[in-house]
Amino acid sequence: MTSYRRLLEPLDLGFTTLRNRVVMGSMHLGLEEAPDGFARMAAFYAERARGEVGLIVTGGIAPNHVGQHVPGGAVMASLSDVDDHRQITDAVHAEGGKIVMQVLHFGRYAAHRDLVSPSALQAPINKFAPRPLETAEVEQTVEDFVRAAELARAAGYDGVEIMGSEGYLINTFLAPVTNTRTDAWGGDADRRQRFPIEIVRRTRERVGDHFIISFRMSLLDLVEGGSTLEENLRLAKEIETAGATLINTGIGWHEARVPTIASSVPRAAFVASTAQLRQSVGIPVVASNRINTPEVAEQLLADGVSDLVSMARPFLADPAFVIKARVGRPDRINTCIGCNQACIDHTLGGKITSCLVNPRACHETLLDLSPTRRRKRIGVVGAGPAGMAFALAAAERGHQVELHDAADTLGGQFDLARRIPGKEEFAETLRYFSTELDAAGVEVRLGRRVTVSDLAAAAYDEVVVATGITPRAVHLVGSDHPKVVGYLDVLQGRVVPGRNVAIIGAGGIGFDVAEFITQDGPASSQDVEAFNRRWGVHPDHQGEGGLVAPAAESASRTVHLLQRRKGKVGAGLGLTTGWIHRAELTARGVRMVPDVTYLEVDDKGLHVEIAGERSVLAVDTVIVCAGQEPSRDLYDALGDAGFQPHIIGGALDASEVDAKRAIRQGVELAATL
Repeated sequence: MTSYRRLLEPLDLGFTTLRNRVVMGSMHLGLEEAPDGFARMAAFYAERARGEVGLIVTGGIAPNHVGQHVPGGAVMASLSDVDDHRQITDAVHAEGGKIVMQVLHFGRYAAHRDLVSPSALQAPINKFAPRPLETAEVEQTVEDFVRAAELARAAGYDGVEIMGSEGYLINTFLAPVTNTRTDAWGGDADRRQRFPIEIVRRTRERVGDHFIISFRMSLLDLVEGGSTLEENLRLAKEIETAGATLINTGIGWHEARVPTIASSVPRAAFVASTAQLRQSVGIPVVASNRINTPEVAEQLLADGVSDLVSMARPFLADPAFVIKARVGRPDRINTCIGCNQACIDHTLGGKITSCLVNPRACHETLLDLSPTRRRKRIGVVGAGPAGMAFALAAAERGHQVELHDAADTLGGQFDLARRIPGKEEFAETLRYFSTELDAAGVEVRLGRRVTVSDLAAAAYDEVVVATGITPRAVHLVGSDHPKVVGYLDVLQGRVVPGRNVAIIGAGGIGFDVAEFITQDGPASSQDVEAFNRRWGVHPDHQGEGGLVAPAAESASRTVHLLQRRKGKVGAGLGLTTGWIHRAELTARGVRMVPDVTYLEVDDKGLHVEIAGERSVLAVDTVIVCAGQEPSRDLYDALGDAGFQPHIIGGALDASEVDAKRAIRQGVELAATL
């Protein structure tokens, strides 16, 4: 029933066997520090184990208090920390799963004043500066890692993953740019590598042979002064000799100026170095980063790139990923689209991790979608993210649902987003909803605008209005000039902009439009070679950090991206993706301008006042991306007619086009009906 033979093949580790080659990679969930967080983590991890993941890696747990990511962050440092974790291990083992605890010392990325590092070098993404570890403290830190592993074994874990990647403490010992020590823990590559080798060697001595030790190593630092691939391959051999069971691969430090996990990164973009690693060691190797479908994972195994494949966020999106692959229904997988909005952005913002396309993730004990006791007929108007999410969740609970939309296709704003270069993954969500709505028995009626009388005649028990947004018009002299067009006309292909363009509005839609009109010719976000050239990644991953000078980009259009507000243009974009969008547009020559007052449009162009000075932008086209208004005429009309409809998504709140909020509202409403 499946074509994923290699992916689903068991892996014998000698003392234990993994049921397949799928690793659920580590993610900090925010539950580690939340009230009742361990019970919620137990439910979260158990659901993934029930979904047949071969090996689960927890979010990072610090080996001591200076290694915490925030004050009060999760640690495994004493027997008092063990009992909470047993909730997790017992729940996972009850579902037939295996789980290892990641031991992570945050080093100079820690968000508190007591942070430490090999050397007193502040991370560019952290406001706190570290103090250097004394020689005796380095020895103690090694012992703390070992002690954490012993405690993890006492808590019932099947092993540990020692986090030596992504710019955290171990990684900064390895790289010359962050390790300027002159004692036995710094200097040449052999002395810089001593710290992780000692941790693995002493851990193996203390935990015995029948315990998984995964070492997560950075194959590509992607920072200037980072380790070379040659050094990393030599380290891998030493880590194997020291007693590691597996080597997991990490790509890029958090401060790197190369994107590694966003949707614009090609799938499996960095596995060339993983293939070299596998040829260098005799223990199983794990591939990672932007692997989100069973097809990609299977191909990596078939090509001999790795022995296992790590997918982290795909298991936020769909805990049944492996089962759906096993039964030959990959079309039913709710695919991770790499948006970062509810996962990594939440983590960095101090919120509980979740998933834009699956808001139940990390909320399994709070968002109950069990079968309803009273089946209702429900009419849903609007087949954008909110309407689709509600319709599917309500139907899965047992309601009879009819979904209406005036458009000929599903998706609403998502159908626009998939057209943006770098957001092609969004089409996966539309495929998922289309498949699942049909499987759940939702009657989808497209291409006709429904009215109050239509809904009244249908006699629904409940009506849900999810009619989305309407683009906001601009009111200035000349706004009816032929130069002025709306963003919908551009994205849907009804208008081709001229060679000189002004975009009014620098929110998410303004940036998307700028990306759309500056992409010259056909391009694919899956083109690894083009990605490497654009971002300055060495094609063979050679040199310090694997970096080379990025290739110059050019765009055939001259574009002005304009913002009314003062300050950084696009400041409201995602925490982990905004810088990527700004960098891409900068490379294409887009002029991003804040503090703009729009005055007039005429044959000469767009008249503006920028920081108090008047000028004329001699443009051929003015594209309006000035925000949006709730499209709630139907909702108001239903209220006037005496109905009590529900309203969700952009129709409720159009302050920003927000699919994360829309999908969450849809699922939450379905849970209440």
